[in-house]
Amino acid sequence: MPMSETFRIPGHRSHVPTARQRVRKTLAGWGITDDLAADITLSANELVTNAVAHCRVSHAQVRVTLTLLEAYLFLEVHDPDRDRVPRVREHGPDAEGGRGLTLVGQLAHSWGHAQQPHTKCVWARFALPALPAPEGPRVPAGS
Repeated sequence: MPMSETFRIPGHRSHVPTARQRVRKTLAGWGITDDLAADITLSANELVTNAVAHCRVSHAQVRVTLTLLEAYLFLEVHDPDRDRVPRVREHGPDAEGGRGLTLVGQLAHSWGHAQQPHTKCVWARFALPALPAPEGPRVPAGS
C-alpha cells in the first residue's frame, strides 16, 4: 500500500520555503535522507517556485503530493493554471533563471506534466535505493 502526504500552500513566493520544509520533514519521517532527500527537496523547491511564479490564476493554491510506491517516490506539484504547461528553456551562462526544469531532469529518474480538468500537474519520479532483504529467523547450527 503506498504512503502519501499532500499539503497546500498559497501561490506566493513567500510560501516556497514552507513547502520545502514540509517535503524535508515528510521524507525524514519516511527514512529518506542524505543525497536522495536533498535531490527530492531541491526538485520540489524548483517545481513549487515555477508553479507560484508562472500561475496566472488569482488567489491560487499549489498542492504538493509525495507518494512512496514500490521502488519509487513520486513528487507532484499541482496548480490551477492548466493551460500554461512547463517547458525547458534554452539559457545562456549569464541567465538568472530558466534552469529549474533542467535541474529537475538531472536529479529525477524522470519528470513530466499532465493537464487535468481543472489543474496541471508537474511531476518527478525518483528511484529509491534497494532495501536489504529482512533476515529470517536464525536456526542454530546442527539443528
